[in-house]
Amino acid sequence: MNFLSFYIQAEEFQFRFEDSKGKIHQLSDYRGKWVLVNFWATWCPPCLEEIPDLISLYEERNDVMIIGIAMDYADTETVIKFTEAMSVPYPIVFGNREIASQLDELSMLPSTYLFDPTGKPAARKIGLLTREDIEKFIQNYLGSTSPSKAADPLHAE
Repeated sequence: MNFLSFYIQAEEFQFRFEDSKGKIHQLSDYRGKWVLVNFWATWCPPCLEEIPDLISLYEERNDVMIIGIAMDYADTETVIKFTEAMSVPYPIVFGNREIASQLDELSMLPSTYLFDPTGKPAARKIGLLTREDIEKFIQNYLGSTSPSKAADPLHAE
């Protein structure tokens, strides 16, 4: 797995994003769900490659919330038209460095941050991500945090 664990020096991590429809999203709103925050751009080929996987994950798993943060765009209308054409069902935030700094100093797109159902930072991935990567990470993370689920799915008989 190419996910990297990441830790934020804060007792209670929190972010606040306003999406393209004016709705506010905070980490605490999604207790009990995995929260995946994906920074992307319309001009970024690996970003565009992972969007169909993020869409299917969002539509098929009730335990995952996805928030897409569009970065480095000329105008918001371009982002809206793009996400409508791709039928992106999850919330889209018009991002900038200030918004991104709530999580990290972005060095590359795409960059994805995953929070566990208790709201704790679980992983960070810089670069292309697949649905399979995400689901394997969730399965392994749940197994490693619960002694009753400690079976290693990668080495199962």
